[in-house]
Amino acid sequence: MDRKWVLGLASAASVMVALDATVVTTALSRIRLDLGTSIEELEWTVNAYSLSFAVLLMTGAVLGDRFGRRLVFTTGLTLFTAASAACALAPGVGWLIAARAVQGAGAALVMPLAMALLSAVYPPPERPRALGLFSGLTGLAVVAGPVVGGAVTQGLAWQWIFWLNLPIGLAVIPLVLRRVPESRGGSGSVDAGGLVLVTGAALGLVWGLVRSHAAGWGSAEVVGALIAGAFCGAAFVAWQRVAQRPMVPLGLFRLPGFAAGNTAGVFLYASLYGSLFFAAQYFQTGRGDTPLAAGSHLLAWTASVTVVAPLAGRLTNRIGARAPAALGLALQAAGMGWLALVATPSVPYGEMIAPMLIAGAGVSMAMPATQTAVLNAVTPEQIGKASGVFNTGRQLGGVFGVAVLALVFSKAGSYEGPAAFADGFAVSIAVSGALSLAGAVAALAIPGRRGITPAPAAAAPVLTPNR
Repeated sequence: MDRKWVLGLASAASVMVALDATVVTTALSRIRLDLGTSIEELEWTVNAYSLSFAVLLMTGAVLGDRFGRRLVFTTGLTLFTAASAACALAPGVGWLIAARAVQGAGAALVMPLAMALLSAVYPPPERPRALGLFSGLTGLAVVAGPVVGGAVTQGLAWQWIFWLNLPIGLAVIPLVLRRVPESRGGSGSVDAGGLVLVTGAALGLVWGLVRSHAAGWGSAEVVGALIAGAFCGAAFVAWQRVAQRPMVPLGLFRLPGFAAGNTAGVFLYASLYGSLFFAAQYFQTGRGDTPLAAGSHLLAWTASVTVVAPLAGRLTNRIGARAPAALGLALQAAGMGWLALVATPSVPYGEMIAPMLIAGAGVSMAMPATQTAVLNAVTPEQIGKASGVFNTGRQLGGVFGVAVLALVFSKAGSYEGPAAFADGFAVSIAVSGALSLAGAVAALAIPGRRGITPAPAAAAPVLTPNR
């Protein structure tokens, strides 16, 4: 067995999944025009993917440990590839949203198990280098997504951002079955009750936010959705206290670094995903740029992750996570606020570079710092669960960020013309800055380097209160 095959195939699958999280951003304007979608339907083309990804992420890891990581990994790849074809063939927006939800479910099986397969074949001394390369390629895919989406949408059609997944999936799946050894983890069980409740909570709250503009805040649909979401959220917390194997061990939130790092991370990704949803549309609808130009213009914002994130990671290891997390989120808030002030249909692109660089540097600094704060707060035995909670919060934060910023946009702007869109975009980006600022405040609660006191291994049973 050649470990390089495992690294290459896991990375290829991860790149495909990560690319689809952002590649759609520069295609949104064309999708809106071709399928005649409303803004709330456009939201769901993004949120359907992120929502199913988020709520099934930890379940995917458990299924892999129980039934075989390679088996579940290839199942996820097959599901993702088939759903990509369904997206490309979508005759209407309803079909596209449903296919995106299935795509997200496939991604939730692929991502955690890609890392698990790597960890199974690489011994501890070689594992950090392999995981670092894997994470670097995944990060580059996220950065390249808007540019790839713009180039494909302009050169071919938006459907091709999904068709491109087919040859990759069809090539990778048989190679995984041939080259990757099967492995299993502990005999965990799926927290079915927790899965249903957290899905209901997220869906109810997001549905209420998305529909509030069209149906009205006082409508039975919106009020009922918000109440149902809140009820499911409260029931989820209550269930996690008594579940034999809880999806989210609530005892972890008693650790200051874990609680503060996750809170800051949710605000970070709410601001980031919400901003990306509108930024590519602003360049096309608000300024009249082509899809490729829109994706290229976003590089001033996204490409800094390749330079700043590694430096921020080393800085975090030296001085702790609190300062880089709080400073990074504050920089993102400053960049978003600056963009809100200059965003007009006629603003020269050169005047937008500085605020985008500042925002991008802030995001790139806060990303590794918030995750490090979470992982440093727990024992080695709890890292897998802690990472799952963080990544679930990241995806859910993105879902709520898109929903909140779209609600703000619908109140302040519209798609009726460049000026109307720019007005809505400016207010939405200002709210994105406020979300970042809230994250910076939350990051101040992360313990300093000397204050990090991970829970001792003996304390692990506390995480299942029914014991």
